[in-house]
Amino acid sequence: MNAPITLTTPSVQDPSPARPPAPATRPIIRFEAAAKAYPARRGHASVAALSDITLDVPEGAILGVIGRSGAGKSTLIRLVNGLEKPTAGRVTVDGVDMGALDEAALRAERRSIGMIFQHFNLLARRTAFDNVALPLEIAGLPAREIKARVEPLLELVGLSDKRDRYPAELSGGQKQRVGIARALATRPRVLLSDEATSALDPETTNQILALLRKVNAELNLTVLLITHEMAVIKAVADRVAVIDGGRIVEEGATYDVFAAPQHATTRSFLSALTGQSLPPELANRLTAEPAPGRDAVLRIVFTGSHATDPVLSRVSRLLSVDVNIIQAQVDEIAGAPFGVIVVSIPGDAATVAAVVGAVERLHLSAEVLGYV
Repeated sequence: MNAPITLTTPSVQDPSPARPPAPATRPIIRFEAAAKAYPARRGHASVAALSDITLDVPEGAILGVIGRSGAGKSTLIRLVNGLEKPTAGRVTVDGVDMGALDEAALRAERRSIGMIFQHFNLLARRTAFDNVALPLEIAGLPAREIKARVEPLLELVGLSDKRDRYPAELSGGQKQRVGIARALATRPRVLLSDEATSALDPETTNQILALLRKVNAELNLTVLLITHEMAVIKAVADRVAVIDGGRIVEEGATYDVFAAPQHATTRSFLSALTGQSLPPELANRLTAEPAPGRDAVLRIVFTGSHATDPVLSRVSRLLSVDVNIIQAQVDEIAGAPFGVIVVSIPGDAATVAAVVGAVERLHLSAEVLGYV
């Protein structure tokens, strides 16, 4: 091991104010024991894509759904806009049972549900203005009303100066902005995002996420997004649902789920993102059992108002214990500070118990990962 050192906890410099949680309001999207199974085909058994999905999306909130490929994310979002009908249970949007609508009623209801896509789905021969105007033309609005609605939307997404450009003349981020403006053209109550940032570079992704936060706040728009990018959820979502094998295995406020994941799937997704994965060299030497001369490896999680407390220096001073910092990361989740530090200390039972107790008395969590 490296020579022991004693340091204070890293602090976040000028952290941005925490994003206030969405108010406790009625759910605008509800999954009530919803399931989706695809019938058997010749030589293939039936496939249960979703099972017993019970989930509420509060009005005005951004809820992110994360899961592995094939977990059922896309099927879940298709139940909301009626592209798929549940085989059990029901899905409602603002009280309307989407699975009970006929085609005419479904087309009308979809006007209140905006959709943005991974690959933009813009028409190459229409300008940015005309792409945004398309759903309004289909709805039969007069040209004057279309103009009055489209121009403010182009300004909202920062593309007023690109109104006459064709998709081939736009960057990926600009195309996605057109897609967002088009999704907002019908003044929807709900915005669905299907991997909307997957085709974008990190800088452009951040810009699009900022835009989603903006339209959510300014329009009180309820957003349901699915993504395989954990950083997207961390940056933008008020709440998160983790889906695995067609079932919701964990759900809650983003900060709570990311800071203390309960399910193995969630922990697997978040380990690298939140600094909870161990360096490979250390992980390979880690053993479960203590032995004379071994050090204990602890993971200490700093959350909320305690994320910048000098906990390690306090513990080291109070207990006269050398604390060796192996790995440290301080980040933000949903606008609130969150830190993880992996340390080693002498591995005798009395010292380990004393350090863990001292950390917990300081309102933080400490977990013994093993011994080296």
